[in-house]
Amino acid sequence: MSGAVRRTAFLLIAALLPAAGTCAGERTEPAQSNAAHTSPPVVLVPGIWDTSSVFNRMAARLGEAGWRALAITLEPHDGSVALEQSADELRRFIDAKLGPRQSLDMVAFSMGGLVARYYAQRLGGLARIVHFVTISTPHHGTGTAYLGPLPGVREMRPGSAFLQDLDRDAARLAQVSVTSIWSPLDIVISPAVSSRLPFGSEVQIPVLLHFLMPGDERVIEAVIRGLKR
Repeated sequence: MSGAVRRTAFLLIAALLPAAGTCAGERTEPAQSNAAHTSPPVVLVPGIWDTSSVFNRMAARLGEAGWRALAITLEPHDGSVALEQSADELRRFIDAKLGPRQSLDMVAFSMGGLVARYYAQRLGGLARIVHFVTISTPHHGTGTAYLGPLPGVREMRPGSAFLQDLDRDAARLAQVSVTSIWSPLDIVISPAVSSRLPFGSEVQIPVLLHFLMPGDERVIEAVIRGLKR
């Protein structure tokens, strides 16, 4: 799916649907600031077509709460390279910023969650990760990936060799604190339940559009709670 098609689809959906809000009966506890805590730094991994700026609001909130947030911009970030290559770029970014042994927390959005999983499960990252939070990540693939022919996009198709490889030992992620955040209204991740992991904590938040997830205040609160688990 090209960037132009994606933007057009989002604009059409936004025009047809009301503004997102907290649904009836939903109760979200505000995250408490704790600037004195000694939690590890948080590495933020964006999704396809996104840069580090997609995390601007979240990074600011994390900073206010006392975390050091480091957001990467994967290059390229359009799915034109295999996710294994992007994961190696993530590894090099982490080693350059934090050294080879520093513990860290990981928060990843969309395709970035698969990049982060490959880093964790195949490149030794799991030994360093304390909290692992994914937001609208197609853990079990997404039907929309059939719309694009690029290598990284093909790897997000349900049943791809890449996803099968990660699934073989996905349970290893349960060694750390895992939170999967997803929206039942997400049409980019198809089906939306593909963003769920079968272990750890699961948070369902009805955000109307996929690309709004990282900046949604309810999602940010859920991320902070996940980092405190």
